[in-house]
Amino acid sequence: MSGRYVLAIDQGTTGTTALLVDETITVVARANVEFPNHYPRPGQVEHDPDEIWASMEAAVTQALAAVGARGTDIGAIGVTNQRETCLFWDRATGVPIHRALVWQDRRTASRCRQLAEQGHEDLVRRTTGLVLDPYFSGTKAEWLLDHVDGARARAARGELAFGTIDTYVTWRLTGAHVTDPSNASRTLLFDLRELAWSDALTELLRVPRACLPEVVDNAAVHGHTRGVGFLPDGIPVAGLVGDQQGALFGQACFDLGMAKCTYGTGAFILLNTGERPTPSSRGMLTTVGWRLDGRTTYALEGSVFIAGAAVQWLRDGLGILGSASEIEALAASVPDSGGVVFVPALAGLGAPHWNPDARGTITGITGGTTKAHLARATLDGIALQVDDVVRAMTADLGRSLVEMRVDGGAAANDLLMQRQADLLGVPCVRPEVLETTGLGSGLLAGLATGVWSTLDEIRQAWTEQARFAPAGVRAEIETTRAAWAKAVAKA
Repeated sequence: MSGRYVLAIDQGTTGTTALLVDETITVVARANVEFPNHYPRPGQVEHDPDEIWASMEAAVTQALAAVGARGTDIGAIGVTNQRETCLFWDRATGVPIHRALVWQDRRTASRCRQLAEQGHEDLVRRTTGLVLDPYFSGTKAEWLLDHVDGARARAARGELAFGTIDTYVTWRLTGAHVTDPSNASRTLLFDLRELAWSDALTELLRVPRACLPEVVDNAAVHGHTRGVGFLPDGIPVAGLVGDQQGALFGQACFDLGMAKCTYGTGAFILLNTGERPTPSSRGMLTTVGWRLDGRTTYALEGSVFIAGAAVQWLRDGLGILGSASEIEALAASVPDSGGVVFVPALAGLGAPHWNPDARGTITGITGGTTKAHLARATLDGIALQVDDVVRAMTADLGRSLVEMRVDGGAAANDLLMQRQADLLGVPCVRPEVLETTGLGSGLLAGLATGVWSTLDEIRQAWTEQARFAPAGVRAEIETTRAAWAKAVAKA
């Protein structure tokens, strides 16, 4: 690598974060720039690709300025992204045909039900490891082709390019139309075992093969910057990975049975299952973790749609918090939730329930309920959703966790982490670097360009910042789980 730093670009749901990582795997600079979400109708969530790009340019520029660096100091670029969010654009002009449809978008829920009723659910599960849910990109792609005038014919002629945000960002940086297996495996169009686009599913969803990107290894030089403006030409884009798989990699969960949970807008739990895909009978997703030098690591995943977003709702929707960070002190001001149970199904329920029609539910309110009890119930609701997922995935794998590595913004909340450890019955371990999604993409880019040579080198550099040992009373845990199950049934 010719420059001093690896640039990791983490393109997320509410903003873009740029990290500069040096050879010691130290994050020396960080910048985050937010951009708006657009809600044209209830249940619909969109992003403007130009607003995404502008946030990325600003974040990279700010990160460089923070340490007085220039673009020429960047030796490699890694990109991670919000996975299922997708769009089409014109190959000749680069102009998107429509705003990107975000992973939270539910407009294709009826189409998913129709496909299930037609008997396609088993094919989808066997081929992709996923479930028929509007969360994934395939039905979003079909919707765009059906609802944008002329799009289907243009896609069939190869005039349009399709991609998740990693693909779009890489195309704008380098001109290469590529994705990696971790992102491809989230589209409903990818054969998990063949590691290739599925003819059966591209035909089912009527997505022309001509518009799909090439699937490449996660750590490899995919192209070089050209004509970007805010970066010099010639920097290799060498790491691509979906954000949650990036966090699994950034947490050094390289061995079978290691797991992480990222607490962001949602909460995403991934469990390393080794070099064979593990099917789930309990509502988990089977997905690709990464592919290095042609060798694939698989994972089980459980996706909780609403985690940190529930805290944002307390702040913005109800006005009981001035800032999200206030929730820990407010929740800690009472010993428990006072019998209040909050199921934060503000965008349906993900794993293991997969109910897109579920809605947020609060039970157990009495005349003595205060905003502190609701704050406490919100943290419990986040932790209980994760607990549901972990119990299902460990049953699928047939082995218990030794520990859970945690990251993301809400992992800084000590009360939430302690509650999570109590529920899981294993330690929750917080690393020095909480932004492991971006770090993972940077590590992959560094592996591809010789900054680091082995996984052991990365494993040894991973450092623990805090460990939360379980201290809960099991009788209280089981009572809480029973009340939670009743509330979920009402959601």
